[in-house]
Amino acid sequence: MSDLPYRPNVGAVLFNREGLIFVARRADMPNAEGPAGGWQLPQGGIDEGEDPGVAVFRELEEEIGTRKAEIIAEHPEWLTYELPPALLGISWRGKYRGQRQRWFAMRFTGQDSDIRLDLDPHPEFDAWRWVPLSELPSLAVPFKRAIYDILADSFARFAER
Repeated sequence: MSDLPYRPNVGAVLFNREGLIFVARRADMPNAEGPAGGWQLPQGGIDEGEDPGVAVFRELEEEIGTRKAEIIAEHPEWLTYELPPALLGISWRGKYRGQRQRWFAMRFTGQDSDIRLDLDPHPEFDAWRWVPLSELPSLAVPFKRAIYDILADSFARFAER
């Protein structure tokens, strides 16, 4: 496992005008609630040579159907997580041991109707909602919880109206 690289990735903590954050339920985990996980932030791979700030807008559009947002902060460090043993060799065709992520706090500038999970022919998410930032870690799958704890602390100042 330690011989495999981390997959380069970006993620968005998307805040609405009320200071709530966007979370979406993975389509492959439709019954996952609470401690079971299944809810996550928009995130995705960085293409070779792509700037992370450009990648985060591309990922928003691919995953939630809109790029109506602005970057308001960037977490100062790359964050990494390891896949659990059961997913090694399966996720990302077995090429990576986990992800190395650059996270952005973003302000949503659109309307809820601008969020369209159905625009991709193979949507990653099947449901979404706005939640308080403090709830984020409890909604995540266990192997992402430590990163979500860091993000909840790092971006807490944006969780206001």
